[in-house]
Amino acid sequence: MIIIFPMAGLSSRFAKAGYDKPKYMLDLKGNSVFFHAVNSFKKYFKNFKFIFVYRDIENTSNFIKEECKKLGIKSYESVRLEQETLGQAHTVRLGLERANIKDDESILIFNIDTFRPNFSLPTTLDFCNIDGYLEVFEADGEQWSFVLADENDNVIKTAEKERISSLCSSGLYYFKKTKDFKEIFDRMKTENDFSKGELYIAP
Repeated sequence: MIIIFPMAGLSSRFAKAGYDKPKYMLDLKGNSVFFHAVNSFKKYFKNFKFIFVYRDIENTSNFIKEECKKLGIKSYESVRLEQETLGQAHTVRLGLERANIKDDESILIFNIDTFRPNFSLPTTLDFCNIDGYLEVFEADGEQWSFVLADENDNVIKTAEKERISSLCSSGLYYFKKTKDFKEIFDRMKTENDFSKGELYIAP
């Protein structure tokens, strides 16, 4: 399995607030936001490959190298993008292509600014018989990616900042096959199926 972190966003709100670094480089209790987000998956540092898809804003390539060394990640790849993307899903799609990830490889996608301490893959799922899964929590507000599920916890619909249920995505998405993600993304892009002006993972 490959764990992918898209990190080509503009961090525009933080820039407007006066920060001169991308959000993932900011210090939080002695370590970077990047460190805390990636450290969520420390259980898999020795067994899974990690891919970071980035734009080189503040010598990001060297930053990733130093942080991965500090974290002790055994296998990782940094994929540099030269231009802004159409959103998080587009960033992942480009990263998969440029890293030459095989179509039958399993991928786990997560945000570079979200923390999931001591994450462990769910033992309640039969990974041989599912095509993918996403992680949810319940919360108030309209600022989330929302998930509507049936009585068997199968996803019926997802929506960005449109409250279709009380279930909110944590930002973690699993696809059994890279091919499925790429085909869905390519169809969305062809059909101009944008949400709030971007191509998100959830919708």
